[in-house]
Order: sequence, then C-alpha cells, then structure tokens
Amino acid sequence: MVTAIGRPRSLAGATILQLVPALRDDPAGHAAVDIALTLLQSGARAIIAGDGGPLVSALRAHGGEWLPMVTSANPLRLKTNTRQIRKLIAGERIDIVHAHSAALAWSALTATRKQPVFTVTSFPDRPPKHSLSGHWFGGSLARGDRVIAPSSYVARAMIARYSLPAERITVIPRAVDTSTYNPAAVSIDRIAAMRRSWGLLPQIRVVLVPDSIAPWNGQISVIHAARLLIGSGDRNIAFVFVGDDRKHPRYLHNLKRTAKMHGIDTFCRFTGPCTDMPAALAAADVIVVPALQSPLTGRAVAEAQAMGRPVVTTTVGMLPENVLCPPRMRDELRTGWLVRPGHAGDIAGAVAAALKLDVTAYEALGARARQFAEFMFSPQCVAEAIREVYTSLLARDA
Repeated sequence: MVTAIGRPRSLAGATILQLVPALRDDPAGHAAVDIALTLLQSGARAIIAGDGGPLVSALRAHGGEWLPMVTSANPLRLKTNTRQIRKLIAGERIDIVHAHSAALAWSALTATRKQPVFTVTSFPDRPPKHSLSGHWFGGSLARGDRVIAPSSYVARAMIARYSLPAERITVIPRAVDTSTYNPAAVSIDRIAAMRRSWGLLPQIRVVLVPDSIAPWNGQISVIHAARLLIGSGDRNIAFVFVGDDRKHPRYLHNLKRTAKMHGIDTFCRFTGPCTDMPAALAAADVIVVPALQSPLTGRAVAEAQAMGRPVVTTTVGMLPENVLCPPRMRDELRTGWLVRPGHAGDIAGAVAAALKLDVTAYEALGARARQFAEFMFSPQCVAEAIREVYTSLLARDA
C-alpha cells in the first residue's frame, strides 16, 4: 500500500539509500551492511552508495546493492556529491536517505530539498570540536528528519549546541560483534595459550587493561591501584596491559618505572597489540577501562561484557551508559563498577569487590553482562533499532 504521494507506509516495498564514505572493514562499514541485511529481511530494497571497499562483496552476498559514488568532504566538491545523490534519488525511486557523515549529510539535505524524500543522519561517536567548519558540518547532521546519536552523552551535547528538538533524536549505540565476542566461541586452548603468552601460572587471577598506552587512557591509575591491592596482601594477581604501546614511549616508560619504583613490576605485563582480543578478555577475571577523557567509543566496555566479564570503568563520556550498576541499577543487577577518573583507590576497591565474588555470584554477574551486551550492542539489535527509525518516518504518511 502506498500513500497519495507514492511512498510506501512500511518498509516492505520501500527503497533505502545509505550514504557512506566507503565500505571499509571498519565499524561504520559493518554497521551499514548490518542495516542493509535487516532492511532486506523486512522486504525493503537496500542500497549503499560510496567508495568501494572489502565489504562490497558481503553486501551483495546478502542481496543488497552497492552503487559506486565518489565522495569527498572537500567543500569544493560538495555540489558534486549533491548532483550524484539527486540522480540516485530520481533514478532509484528512493524513499529514505541515511547519511553517515557530515559532508554527505550536507549534500543529502541539499539534494532532497523540496522532494518527498525523508532524511536520516548519524552523529559521530564524539561531539565535533567547536570551530566554524565543525559547526557548519555538524549543523547538517542536526537537520535530518530523524537524527541518530551513538550515546546520550553525544545526544545531550548536540541538543544543546544546535537547539535540536529532543523528539527528533534517537540514541542507538554502536554495535559490537557479539558472535565473535562470546565466551562460548573461545576454546579453553585459546585461553590457555593466551595466559602462557603472558607468562602466567594457571592460579593467577588477571586484571586486564585493554586499550592503547596513552596518558588520556589512564593506565597510570591502574598502576597505583595495583600498588594498593598488592600492598594489602593480594599477591595472587597480575595486571596485564594490552594495546598499542608504540605511540607514547615516554608514557610507557613512566608506567614501567612507577611499577618498578613501588616493587610491583613483576605483577605487571605490557604485551603490546593483541591479535586475539576475545581470548584475552576470556583469560581475564576483571576488565578495567580507566579512561580519563571520553573515548571515541565504549567498545572495550561493551566487548568485555559480551565476554561475560565484570568491568570497571570511569564516569567519563558515554562509558556510564555502557555498564549497569548503582545508582542506575540495583546492586544485585550490576554488570560492573563505575569509578571516578584517576582515582586509584576507587579502582582498587572495585577490582577487589569483583575478585571477592564467590563462584555463583561471579557467574551470575557474567551472565547478566552477556545478556546486557546482547540486548544493547549486538548487530541485530542495533540494526533493528535503526529499522524502527525508518519505519516511524514512513508511518507519518499513514
């Protein structure tokens, strides 16, 4: 059934055009393909336009369509983008255009002006910096018929900056691969191999810190938390720092020097990048994400919970949204702990609380964490939430 102006009232029979810079093997590319798959399952036609990439074949394997389009954020080329989008809308009978970047949002809004086509825009993971160009491009993202924000943290910032009506914005978190990050998918052999690579005996409990070594990621506070825990007599423990350690050598040197100065260097491992993060998370007892500044995404926290592991993280940026704990949730429903950024005592107390859980309580927390991650971050749930945004737009014609 169609409306008087020719648009379908539901996704069945509708044509959705997603605009992406490229179909690369990255979170944005995978998100676009996941959305396309959900649309196809709903009976819609799913088109993605942008530069090519390794995910083009995956899109086509699902039955989606890829249309090559040269995209550019260069202001001098925005009109070229607009002309290309206008041709696609006319030639493919597009009902909804979803722009995944600021430059494409500007072009899409210009191309759809005075046309019976809905627009959806997606904000980036971090609020753009205050600048003339940033405000101009960000303003384009705020003008979609519906706007998707990856977190309430970003949504609040954009509502304040652009006077965006709250009813036009929908918070949908970034997806994580909950099939790969799944405790059932990691064998005992992989876990044992990971622990051997860290030089740990089987009885040693592991506190894993998964992020690149950088001052704003707060690893120094974990070193001081380790000093407190080990000083209190808990010596059956190891602190494993996993992540790129090449970009900030002075900070890495400071971490190691501080650990040695306090006599806890033998309890700390700095392993560099990891090629099997699911196994690393599965080999840990507690995950700590001690960020001092808002990270680009909360992926590390989401992935830890997807692996059924308790997580300790800080109250910065979107991180509080990605874990269940008091006061947001009752204590018996927690999946982790929130601590003040840079407070070693808080981190030590939360890690100690997690390690003191008996087997039953620990397994129950892990099961809750896994369930929460599947509900919030699985590609299927995230794509379904975006599908509902599209459906709500088409329903305006009913």
